[in-house]
Amino acid sequence: MSRIVHPPVHEHDNLRQPMQPGEQMLFNLLDRELDPAWEIYIQPHLNGLRPDFVLLNPGIGVCVIEVKDWNLDAMPYFVKEHASGRKELYANKDGRDFRVDNPFRKIKRYKDAIFNIYCPRLQQRAGYAAIVGSVVFPFASRDRLLPLQEAFLTTEERAKAFEWWPVGGRGELSSQGLPAILPILSRDRHTLMTRALADDLRGWLVEPDFASTQRKPLELDRNQRMLADSRTASGYRRIKGPAGSGKSLVLAARAAKLASEGKSVLIVTYNMTLWHYLRDLVVRAGAAPGWMARVTFVHFHEWCKEVCFEAGLDDEYAHMMRPVAEIMDLDLDPREEQRRLAPILKPIMDVALPALARKAALSDATEKYDAVLVDEGQDYLPLWWNALRGICKTGGEMLLAADATQDVYGTAGNWTEEAMTGAGFQGGRWAQLSIGYRLPPDILRLAQDFAERFLPDETRDIPQQEQGALELFPSEVRWIQCEERGAMRHCVNAVLAMMRATGKSGTANADITFLANDIDFGVQVVEELATYGVKSAHTFARDKKVQNRLKMAFYLGDARLKATTFHSFKGWEARLIVMHVRRATGPEGLAAIYAALTRLKRSELGSHIAVVCSAPELAQFGAAWGAGKEGIGRRVSDDRSACLSASN
Repeated sequence: MSRIVHPPVHEHDNLRQPMQPGEQMLFNLLDRELDPAWEIYIQPHLNGLRPDFVLLNPGIGVCVIEVKDWNLDAMPYFVKEHASGRKELYANKDGRDFRVDNPFRKIKRYKDAIFNIYCPRLQQRAGYAAIVGSVVFPFASRDRLLPLQEAFLTTEERAKAFEWWPVGGRGELSSQGLPAILPILSRDRHTLMTRALADDLRGWLVEPDFASTQRKPLELDRNQRMLADSRTASGYRRIKGPAGSGKSLVLAARAAKLASEGKSVLIVTYNMTLWHYLRDLVVRAGAAPGWMARVTFVHFHEWCKEVCFEAGLDDEYAHMMRPVAEIMDLDLDPREEQRRLAPILKPIMDVALPALARKAALSDATEKYDAVLVDEGQDYLPLWWNALRGICKTGGEMLLAADATQDVYGTAGNWTEEAMTGAGFQGGRWAQLSIGYRLPPDILRLAQDFAERFLPDETRDIPQQEQGALELFPSEVRWIQCEERGAMRHCVNAVLAMMRATGKSGTANADITFLANDIDFGVQVVEELATYGVKSAHTFARDKKVQNRLKMAFYLGDARLKATTFHSFKGWEARLIVMHVRRATGPEGLAAIYAALTRLKRSELGSHIAVVCSAPELAQFGAAWGAGKEGIGRRVSDDRSACLSASN
């Protein structure tokens, strides 16, 4: 029987946080001495908590371990009690006392979270004994550590300290000492723990697909590699291709190559949420830390503001934005603020601000770049592109990557051939990417059908299936047509049902993404999921300042479930998606639905998407497409008991 180690040993050199010497010593001991039935999870994504190790044996129990490489001889540690009675762990260095991270409190938080949230079916009270929380200090003596721990235990906990809260030092890092670190090993079996309960926990322990993907270099086909490694004679290049055809990969690989050559690169997006995704692609493309300092990421309107200030046009900027500031200073309800801003914001953001930014970019006072690369170019107006041209050095490069099919803002039609000529593209054609590498075959066919039925012929660019993909990338697609009043419950049920299946096939709860085309509906789903202890990294807020902060903190590496709008997830990808379609009207709204459908990422281990649709306009489409398709059209129960069952 081979042991489950996650991430696997051959990937340990590329962990996001490299193991410290003490952690490596403990892992070697555990892997060598433990019965193979014990599974070892390293730095698991526990819904935002990150213990060093979690050990799981479906027939015995759970061990959560925190490791500290403290040297008590080099720096004294002590307990400080404040006037309020609160005790904290302190250390002293060079005569200065300072507070340190308290592993004894942290391990209790981990154990409580596993018991209360991540193993909710463990027997009340008695089930707490199935979880052991251990702190290990590989370079300190255990007898010097116990007095530090005692201050943070209750009277009841002190009586059970050896069994529930073991502490190990250097003397315990041996096969003879291991039972002192993990007294649970003396149990042959524990009736409180079952395989079903272990399944509950695994979805929180398995490394998300995104994290493992981050350790893999980008894979480009011959056409993509040619585009990434070359430049045109003019330095201007435009690339078009459907969803998942690799436009962002080419952009990231080109950025990494230029940065490695010592050149400065500016990557510009329209959605600020796309920054994190593109940055991770650049890292995977081979940009070492030193190179990354030469790559700058910015969303377009923030760049407009910064370049105006850099050129000394801050007074003109402030004058132009004064009507917006006056409304925002009224501290109105977000909906009323949005209603008043709507008629004045678009002319400013679409025309006046980019025009001022263009003037600023041409100034000698502004920083210039060797290359300016624009992703999701269909979201831009020609004026915006021309503003960016002003900060590209003479002889530099400009790259525009676009997919008119995802025209969610209604801007793609402005890119006429005349506009292209005025934007520096003198003749020639778009570089074309055609094969869709992201989508599994089932969702690719659904997206193709949707585009052919609902999107304009003149902007439609449908991905072509890679040969042989059908057998390699299995997927499950569910279309759930429902009334609007039941949509929230269907979405929550679908998320919880996916959680029940995680921990297998390399998927984790952190891989689940919920998408909505309505902010208020998204808030309802996130709040309802929170009642089940499911935390979300989301961007749902009516207040623009709050929303922007949430967007800047939104990235796939977050250990929580992800939740955002169709627009904010454009350009991203995920293996597990639940999406709600509330409205399906107008070309921009339909393009947004198409963009959301095409976010599903294929995998040899499988991908899953559940479409909860309360838009009557798509009822016929959902029913017709689902006929005869495995997994399509199945409905999720709308009652509370089904939801509880899914969460368990």
